[in-house]
Amino acid sequence: MADDRTYLLGLDAGNTVIKAVLFDLAGRQVAMSALDGQSFSPAPGHVERDLGELWRNAQTVIRECLDKAGVEPSQIAAVGCAGHGNGLYLLDKDHEPLLGIQSLDTRAADHAGKLREAHGDRLHALSLQEPWPSQTPTLLAWIKDNRPDLYARTGTVLLCKDFITFKLTGERVSEISDMSGCGLLRLPDNLYDRELLELYGLGEAEPMLPHLVEPADVAGHVTAEAAAATGLKEGTPVVGGYFDVIASALGSGVVHPGEASIIAGTWSINQVFSEAPIVDKAMFMASGFAPGRFVNIESSATSAANLEWYVRELVERGKHHDDPFGYCNARIAEVTPAADDPFFHPFLYGSRLGADFRAGFYGLAGWHSEGHLLRALFEGVLFEHRRHIEVLGRTGVTFDRAVLSGGGSRSPVWPQMFADCLGVPITVAEARETGALGAAIGGGVGVGLFPDYETAVAAMTRAQKEYLPVATMKSHYDRRYRTYCKLTDALRSFWADMHVMDE
Repeated sequence: MADDRTYLLGLDAGNTVIKAVLFDLAGRQVAMSALDGQSFSPAPGHVERDLGELWRNAQTVIRECLDKAGVEPSQIAAVGCAGHGNGLYLLDKDHEPLLGIQSLDTRAADHAGKLREAHGDRLHALSLQEPWPSQTPTLLAWIKDNRPDLYARTGTVLLCKDFITFKLTGERVSEISDMSGCGLLRLPDNLYDRELLELYGLGEAEPMLPHLVEPADVAGHVTAEAAAATGLKEGTPVVGGYFDVIASALGSGVVHPGEASIIAGTWSINQVFSEAPIVDKAMFMASGFAPGRFVNIESSATSAANLEWYVRELVERGKHHDDPFGYCNARIAEVTPAADDPFFHPFLYGSRLGADFRAGFYGLAGWHSEGHLLRALFEGVLFEHRRHIEVLGRTGVTFDRAVLSGGGSRSPVWPQMFADCLGVPITVAEARETGALGAAIGGGVGVGLFPDYETAVAAMTRAQKEYLPVATMKSHYDRRYRTYCKLTDALRSFWADMHVMDE
C-alpha cells in the first residue's frame, strides 16, 4: 500500500545491465528491477549496443520497479542516473539514436597511440589524462577518420547515462563528472576547452557537445511521453547524474577527502577523493563532480568482467547451475591456497599496459581442479587492482582502509582476499546497488532534501561488514604478486606478436 513517504529513484546503466532502484530517504532499498541487454561485435575489438534496446530496457525496469514498490509516482522526489564512463553515444542531427559504443571497445587503440605520440603531453596538461582506446574523444576522432558518413550525421555526443536522461527529459545534457572522466574537460576548471578539441582533431565538434551541468543540478523534468512509457509522473525532476564510479563511491559511503573506494565490477576501479586533482602522468585520470571535489582514479577493464565471461562461457552452458556465481565461490572455498597455484591474467579486454595484452591461465598441473582455476582468476583480478593502487601510491595518493563495492564485493571470499593482499581493512557497504544509490543521493541533494553530499551520504549509507587483513596471507600474496608481474613482463613480446598476426 502506498504511504506518504518521499522516495528517490536511482538508475544505473552499465555496459549491459540497466537497473532501476527505489530508495527511501534513509537509503533503504524499497524495490529494484534489472534487465540485461545485448552487446555485439561487428568487427574484432568493436563492442557496441542497440540504443533502442537500451531505452526499451530502461522503460521496463523503471515501470517494474514502481510496480513492485507500490508507491505513487508523485512520491518520487527526483530521479538520478549513473552510467558507465567513456565509450561513445551519438544522436544524429534530428536527435535520433545513431551509434552506441561501449567502454570495452578497443578499435581506436592505434589511433590513441598516434594521439599520445603527437599531443599526449599537452592533452594531459589540459585534461589530466592521455588518449586511450575507448576514451570518448579518441573514439569520436576514430569515427571522423574511419566512418566519415557517421561523423557527418552526428548531432550530439553523449555518454551512456546521458542518453537515458535525454529520453526521460528531452534535454541534450551532460555533467562534469562524466565529461571530465572521459577527457573532454579542462581540469581543474571542469569546462569545455577549444584547444583540447583541436588537439584531438575535433575542432569543429564543439557544437556537438551537450549543455554542461553539475551532477546534482536538475537537468530537466520527465516529459509526458516518458511518463507514459515508464510510469513516472510528468514533471519529476531528473538531475544531471554521475560517472558510475563516483556514484558507486558515494553509494558505498565514500565522500570525504582521503577516503578510498575500490570497485570490482566490469572495470577495476581504484579511486581516492581529494579537494584538488593530482597532477601526475603516471595516474590514469582525475574526475571532478563539484567545486573542490575530485576523484583520482587508476582503472582498467580487468576486474569482475573476467568472472562474468567465465560464468557465461564455462558455467552456464546448458543452464546447469541455478546460482552460477555461488557455484564459483563454493569451488574456490574448497581450495587451500598454495605457492604453486596457477596464475591468470585478467586481460580479456586488454590492459592499461597494452591494448594487445591477452588473458590466459598459466602453470596448470594435472592435480589442479576448477577451484584452482577460479581462485587464479580471482587472484589475477586482485593483482591488477593492487598494481593500480601501487601506481596511485607513487603519485602520493595513499590510504589505510578502503570500501569495496561492485559485483565482486558480494562474493563471500573476494573481500577477504582484497584485505589480505592489500594489507588494509576492507569495508563492504550495506547497499548492494551502490551505483543506483549514489545517483539517488545526488537526486536528493539536487532537489534540496539534503543540504550537501556529506549529510546525504551519512543519512543514506551504512557499512555491512569489515574484513581485517591476515598477516600470513599478506606474505603469500606478496610472493605470488611478484611472480605475476614477472610473468606479465615475460609475455609482452608474445602478445605483441599475436597482435601483428591479427592485423
